[in-house]
Amino acid sequence: MKTGYKVGDAMTIHPVTVNEDTTLKECAEIMAEKHVGSLLIEEKGRVVGIVTEQDLVRKAIANLLDPASTPVKKIMEKELLTISPDKDIYDALKIMRDYNIRHLPVVDKGRFVGFLTIKDILKIQPQLFDLIVEKFELREEARKPVFGGEDTEGVCEVCGNYSDNLEDVDGQKVCPQCKDTL
Repeated sequence: MKTGYKVGDAMTIHPVTVNEDTTLKECAEIMAEKHVGSLLIEEKGRVVGIVTEQDLVRKAIANLLDPASTPVKKIMEKELLTISPDKDIYDALKIMRDYNIRHLPVVDKGRFVGFLTIKDILKIQPQLFDLIVEKFELREEARKPVFGGEDTEGVCEVCGNYSDNLEDVDGQKVCPQCKDTL
């Protein structure tokens, strides 16, 4: 499904970059100041990595790395997938979905020219949301009211109201009021 929009139409032309010796603390401060969820790591005009908020949590904080002294090169992702600016944004979204990533550096003839995020795509093509959703995993289903295991509380699948006394009727979780009408 081609959209008619090119990656070059949606990408950020001047993304926020840092060098590989920037500390994790500085990276977090820059992310907060610039309101971004990722930074590209650039050395000598070349993108050599990316660091995301998830990286900071899962690779640094979870491993008790000192943010004030640890350089970003210790946790950055070095194996980057890239895309060309002349590709359709649908192609970019397929790559993001298939590799479970939300950011793509844009490279033209070996030269870094921009940065594309899922948010950038959804701003101009919100109907592509379904393509992303099919890859999401529903985690902790037992804690979700609608999908919960044996819980008797949650949202009635007939009326949509919350009930603390749901019952299973023909595979549906329903409240006592809706059960009486079925």
